[in-house]
Amino acid sequence: MAHPSSYRPAPGEIPDEPGVYRFRDEHGRVVYVGKAKSLRQRLSSYFQDPANLHPRTYTMVTTAAAVEWTVVPTEVAALALEYSWIKEFDPRFNVKYRDDKSYPYLAVTMADQFPRVQVMRGAKRKGTRYFGPYAHAWAIRETVDLLLRVFPVRTCSSGVFKRAAQQGRPCLLGYIDKCSAPCVGRISPEDHQALAQDFCDFMAGDAARFTRRLTARMKEAAAELDYERAARLRDDIATLERATERNAVVLADGTDADIFALSGDELEAAVQVFHVRDGRIRGQRGWVVEKVEDLDDAELVEHLLQQVYGAEADGGGANVPREVLVPVVPHDVEQVQDWLSGLRGSRVQVRVPQRGDKRELAATVLKNAEHALMLHRTRRAGDLTTRSQALQEIQEALDLPSAPLRIECYDVSHNQGTYQSASMVVFEDGLARKSEYRSFIIRGPEGQGARDDTAAMHEVITRRFRRYLTDRAEARDLELGADDWTDDDGRPRSGPIDERTGKPTRFAYPPNLVVVDGGPPQVAAAAAALAELGIDDVALCGLAKRLEEVWVPGDDYPVILQRSSEGLYLLQRVRDEAHRFAINAHRNRRSKGMTASVLDDVPGLGPARQASLLRHFGSVKRLKQASAEEIATVPGMGERTAAAVVAALAGSPTAAPESQPDVDQVNSSHPPDASADAAATAGMLDT
Repeated sequence: MAHPSSYRPAPGEIPDEPGVYRFRDEHGRVVYVGKAKSLRQRLSSYFQDPANLHPRTYTMVTTAAAVEWTVVPTEVAALALEYSWIKEFDPRFNVKYRDDKSYPYLAVTMADQFPRVQVMRGAKRKGTRYFGPYAHAWAIRETVDLLLRVFPVRTCSSGVFKRAAQQGRPCLLGYIDKCSAPCVGRISPEDHQALAQDFCDFMAGDAARFTRRLTARMKEAAAELDYERAARLRDDIATLERATERNAVVLADGTDADIFALSGDELEAAVQVFHVRDGRIRGQRGWVVEKVEDLDDAELVEHLLQQVYGAEADGGGANVPREVLVPVVPHDVEQVQDWLSGLRGSRVQVRVPQRGDKRELAATVLKNAEHALMLHRTRRAGDLTTRSQALQEIQEALDLPSAPLRIECYDVSHNQGTYQSASMVVFEDGLARKSEYRSFIIRGPEGQGARDDTAAMHEVITRRFRRYLTDRAEARDLELGADDWTDDDGRPRSGPIDERTGKPTRFAYPPNLVVVDGGPPQVAAAAAALAELGIDDVALCGLAKRLEEVWVPGDDYPVILQRSSEGLYLLQRVRDEAHRFAINAHRNRRSKGMTASVLDDVPGLGPARQASLLRHFGSVKRLKQASAEEIATVPGMGERTAAAVVAALAGSPTAAPESQPDVDQVNSSHPPDASADAAATAGMLDT
């Protein structure tokens, strides 16, 4: 724990201009990001007498070991840069707004050649228009089912679309006129794009234009005595009116606004927002935030607006209304309004509603926030206390100098020595950090795998911490000051860069505690690996399954934790998660190893070309019937490769078993039962 005076910059070094600053800990990890009108005034406030600091601020400045800053031309630019850095580095001392549930959105994939209407959850994607969020997915589906009569946009998946195109026959929706059937060419790509744009315009609140247009067409059909078409148009108008009436009018003046409310105490708060478009409530959303930094309500609102509209902008276009009604105006409200106006493309007003219907609706939103906070506390009563108690019990049982805020657990999985895989799971502050999970392929001394579990554990620990030592050596010395954290162009460094991903590496700092799945043999193997690398500042223990005993290196007897102990329960969760993740990694490798194709042996034909061939011909059967000239017409294929493909298919009509995958490959497949782990398996720790 560093004293702030040990890294305090000289007052004359800090510019008196707007900018964004970052505090780093001793391992180079960013722990806090902030912005300021005057960097000199703001940073000086962190280095005053520690007794005058807020407890949370004091914890942050003593955890940090260096501070750096970037000057920007305006306060609006500082607001945008602060959001980008918070998103990139995920600092532990910045507040984080977590959705209290995963809300469904109505999404239209406008970037596709044939846009698709569907229900989506999770992160937003560029090129997709979003409407909502909605409280229930069935509400979206009912609305879409009504509107498909008037706007028959594609709703099928890519697989269904391709199959219908190959068969030349649309799906059921195409036959009942709830899809324009672009899969079989009933509508051109341009016309379908226009149809999807009309759908988006209607969902955005421009309902009157379509009602007037259909009414004019209905009267025209009636004048021409085409009563059947007029009746269909009359029913279409009624459909649009029903879809519009599903949301009650709450603001008669046709207001477009987002109305926020905040309810909380010194430790946590709940936020609710109602999205009002054309006077109707189009969606509702909520967050719960733990106040890990010292912020008042105005600062919380500012950070909330940053994350809400910044995230929407990252997804392909911020849906910013003309008015943003908040419980407390941010301190820098003019800068916030300028930033939001830039996202919207026209002026945005941020204010507190004072009277009338908007104030009454804000009171309703506040009641929802209070109710959400009450539910959160009921569901998670004692959760923070329980996690703190568990970490404290582990600290006392293992005689650690501090609570193990970061725990890494390792496990090995194989099938009679084949497809040997290992896992690393990470828990921070007692919670799983799935984005930092990693999987390993066990090589062994000769590239054929380890001889047993202890050798595999020794290899995994060696590779992980050798990577840590390499990253730490590449990092600059924090004691040299902020100037040493800039590159040749004067831009701030973000620590060692992963050349494969281009992002800052997350492994230039060690865990507080390493847990291995197993007893004394596995613990001894891990301890030997750490000793060989000269690492003596990382605690180590093992958890044996049979009696749930905790083993530490060099002790003849295990540490016994009570069965009802929160510390033992946390270690069990960490161990079980590592076991689950290791089994998934092993199964994925085994599935790949047992799946083979005769095309794998064709020189110069990699996975991308194989996929291109199958997309072009539709199946292996059709590919076998193709000539070398036909294969050569596929993009990326040459005459020589096409001839090799024909020869391979002619000589080997069936697939041969594939050898064990190369041990140098990265295990990047998704766990079959945990889609949230997709990013976790994307890399492997290895030098």
